[in-house]
Amino acid sequence: MRRHRTLAAALLAIFAPSVGHAQSVADFYRGKTLNVLVGVSAGGEYDFLARLVARFIGKHIPGNPAVVSSNMVGAGGITEANYLYNVAPKDGTFIGMIQNALPTMQAVGVPGPQFDSARFNWVGSISPTVETLALWHTSGVTNIEEARQREIIIGAVGHGGITYTFPVMMNEFAGTKFKIVVGYPGGNDVNVAMERGEVAGRNNTWSSWKTTKRKWLDEKTISILAYEGPKPVDLNGIPSLEDLAKTDADRQAIRLIAAGTRYGRPLAAAPGVPADRIEALRAAFMETMKDPEFLKEAAANSIDVDPVSGEAMRKVSEELIATPQAIKDRARPMVE
Repeated sequence: MRRHRTLAAALLAIFAPSVGHAQSVADFYRGKTLNVLVGVSAGGEYDFLARLVARFIGKHIPGNPAVVSSNMVGAGGITEANYLYNVAPKDGTFIGMIQNALPTMQAVGVPGPQFDSARFNWVGSISPTVETLALWHTSGVTNIEEARQREIIIGAVGHGGITYTFPVMMNEFAGTKFKIVVGYPGGNDVNVAMERGEVAGRNNTWSSWKTTKRKWLDEKTISILAYEGPKPVDLNGIPSLEDLAKTDADRQAIRLIAAGTRYGRPLAAAPGVPADRIEALRAAFMETMKDPEFLKEAAANSIDVDPVSGEAMRKVSEELIATPQAIKDRARPMVE
């Protein structure tokens, strides 16, 4: 009889599902908090978009968790990405809006990123982005030819991020003479520096200019010199950086360095989060992109909604890693 009881207990341990495994997604999230991390300071486009999604996504996640956004500033977003990948709980209660230049940095081997971008559980992005280089009106420069004739001070967040790499690419591929000052906590801080006359320009996305500084555009306080990414219909006459490149090798390097335009402002969870929770987060993100209240607020802030799926971003990460080494070697000095 004792042997029978022991055998029954062993079979139950083998075949009975664990409580955690059997727990539904709704049961897991009910009463919990979903933490949304942002790797740069408050006030910029990343922060604005992360908080916008955070206000709506909770009602589309089974169990309707509370959603809280917080900023984790450091190393141009690397601190947040490393924390999310290596330290944050792997249970689906933490996601982060990742700086979109970081997958390229990791792919070309720049020290700092402690993650494999292809292993992130990418959740989704509101839309691809279009990167621009803009100059303040007092700079006296309004086009590429003028920018090739004199040194102009550009503000940036940190080495490796697109606010740094875009003007570096302009120097390398378009012949400009930008002097880049790094160390600003976020894009909003660079905007303030432009107003104060500390710097004469910066990189920013076209959507961010329209969302956060529409008055600057309307009053021609800034001039857009060049862009990279999907061609916007409202930037007619402005050249893309690829248009300014002289060789195919240059264009390949530009596409690698500016691959972040394909991610947009991406949300991700760490590897190791249960697959059913990742599926639920991805589905909730896509439902948020169709939420009438979300769309109304996005339209009011001139935000284009053309969502990029988590699966699409995973494929971009794999493509970056598979880029020929010669192109990676060409790109690396510009993203370090």
